[in-house]
Amino acid sequence: MSTYTIAVVIGSLRKDSFNRQLATGLARLAPPEFSFKLVEIGDLPLYNQDDDANQAPQVKRLKADISGAHGLLFVTPEYNRSMPGVLKNAIDHASRPYGQSAWAGKPAGVLGISVGTIGTALAQQHLRNVLAYLDVPTMGQPEVFLQVKEGFFAPDGTIGADSMPFLQDWMNRFMAWIKQHAG
Repeated sequence: MSTYTIAVVIGSLRKDSFNRQLATGLARLAPPEFSFKLVEIGDLPLYNQDDDANQAPQVKRLKADISGAHGLLFVTPEYNRSMPGVLKNAIDHASRPYGQSAWAGKPAGVLGISVGTIGTALAQQHLRNVLAYLDVPTMGQPEVFLQVKEGFFAPDGTIGADSMPFLQDWMNRFMAWIKQHAG
């Protein structure tokens, strides 16, 4: 049996982030052959092309975490109708210097959750545009635009019963996507 490591990139730094809870809940829906590693992005310096020749240790760690994974899971909030700056900063760091992107060829899934009625639809679209440029094969369907409502998360942090069937289906498709595209 093959095992698959998934690098989880959460676009929120907030300790009690709904997106962090979602990522944790999703990981619990996967079979044992999938392991999920949270990628730290909160300690990265702001991207500056002048630093490409001498990347900070945090950037080297980020690139190693991405390179060592079979696939990627992006779970992001939406800030001002786009992805959070901390997420874009991480993407820029791991894609540089030009020609040395850690992202290239890594299959990915994208989703997010928000208190707003459209979930994180625009953040996801912007993220998908960037990932397409970076040669990250991203699962297109089903799209997931989640709104936080009472009962979405169970008290123990798992996905609530009403949302479980939809998200289990998404996870099943995501795992199949990774198996199909992981190199």
